[in-house]
Amino acid sequence: MRRLFPVTDETPSAVPAPDVLVDREWSLAELAAAYAYPEPASPGGPVPWLRANMVSTLDGAAQHDGRSHPISNATDMRIFGTLRALADVVVVGAETVRQEGYRPARERAEFAGLRAAAGQSPAPAIAVVTAGLDLDFSLPLFTSPLVPTLILTGAAAAPDRVAAAEKAGARVVIAGDGVGVDPARAVQALAGLGHTRLLTEGGPRLLGQLVAAEVLDELCLTVSPMLTAGDAQRIAGGPSVDVPRRFELVSLLEETGFLFSRYRRS
Repeated sequence: MRRLFPVTDETPSAVPAPDVLVDREWSLAELAAAYAYPEPASPGGPVPWLRANMVSTLDGAAQHDGRSHPISNATDMRIFGTLRALADVVVVGAETVRQEGYRPARERAEFAGLRAAAGQSPAPAIAVVTAGLDLDFSLPLFTSPLVPTLILTGAAAAPDRVAAAEKAGARVVIAGDGVGVDPARAVQALAGLGHTRLLTEGGPRLLGQLVAAEVLDELCLTVSPMLTAGDAQRIAGGPSVDVPRRFELVSLLEETGFLFSRYRRS
């Protein structure tokens, strides 16, 4: 992998600037340094930071046959694992849980010291955004996570489904007045639980809601050198925003034609 932007920066391992274009495999420690969360100063304490991690083909498909894995590669999955290892909580939509067969985040020895030093649990919690709680609570995501899975839902959610989630071991967090979830309230609710390093892996509907609510701080986007055609979803769905949101490029890495970009809200 090589860094394409910023070209005057040093790589995380302090290799001099002329070597940033050298194609080599980065260690997990270097990836963790390259994707470290910012630490914004606030007199009231840590401020939540929400980043998204998505993959898209050249023609804008976020999935192939309903899953993102076919358009990914091994390096993308290493970055995927690194971003999870840096996060307090991974926020994901219910449809993505169903389609992708989500499992609990696992503890990784390579990041144990980093997480301990940051005061984090051994693995990030998974927080599932769902209005109807139409989920299979017998899955390992709910019955055997290292850290209890969170359910983000509205105050009007069906009591029997809430009870089923809690019986399975999940923690239900109310983040909306009706049956749905308010993105801004979800971010604040997670921060109230001590989760300020937030990561979302979609899907497109959830990411669209976060964009529309203006709570997304950062987008880590892998551009896959593939063309799929068809009618696959883009990385963000739902109604368009009134005014396009402007983000600025922070870094750009490349390997075997895959581009790994990182953008922050301007």
